[in-house]
Amino acid sequence: MSGDVILETRGLTKEFKGFVAVADVNLKVRRGSIHALIGPNGAGKTTCFNLLTKFLTPTAGEIVFDGTDITRENPAHIARRGVIRSFQISAVFPHLSVLENVRVALQRKLGTSFHFWKPERSLEGLNARALELLRAVDLEGSAATPAVELAYGRKRALEIATTLAMEPKLMLLDEPTQGMGLEDVDRIRRLIKRVSADRTILMVEHNMSVVASIADTITVLQRGAVLAEGPYEQVSKNPAVIEAYMGSASVELKGAH
Repeated sequence: MSGDVILETRGLTKEFKGFVAVADVNLKVRRGSIHALIGPNGAGKTTCFNLLTKFLTPTAGEIVFDGTDITRENPAHIARRGVIRSFQISAVFPHLSVLENVRVALQRKLGTSFHFWKPERSLEGLNARALELLRAVDLEGSAATPAVELAYGRKRALEIATTLAMEPKLMLLDEPTQGMGLEDVDRIRRLIKRVSADRTILMVEHNMSVVASIADTITVLQRGAVLAEGPYEQVSKNPAVIEAYMGSASVELKGAH
């Protein structure tokens, strides 16, 4: 069974001056799955993401990716291994076109990011792949549009395209539907499901209807520790989870389909 696990944490812990933000988290993300991290505000979800991508150093514990201990590696090494967090390479350049944004991400993968002296036409060889990625996120028709002119939901779709350009083995999506209206939420939900066909996704997401409809496994964090784990049907009926989501969030939890 261990061969099916692409990412594992063992006793992952992070303390800040005596405050334990992540406490002894043992996480197993199965290859080819969509795995969601959920929990009330302050549960430690974003800290967990920061530990996995080494923007924070663990106080204790291990992180194993694809069979290799990456606990001591820096963010650049981890990205090169194929662990790509959406915001790392999704800083959309507002005054570049949609196509040019994806092309920049493709350059980074090729290691030609700093070849500023080359003429722009030398990048045209990347256009076919860039258009293919834009097609995957329903943005091919907006290829020539400056990114600044995109609606918010479409900008998030562009961010996913730039993430895909890095050929991730593991995509970490941090609140991909945050701040969106219903139509955009549904578009991004379908997009995540579609691009997950041949890759692994670990996502932090507050929208329980999104989590319920696409996540294979859900890990619930509370006060930095794992409260429950399993498929949505099991987790959503867990009394401890329902109690953790008391208030407005509990309505979302029970109301998700």
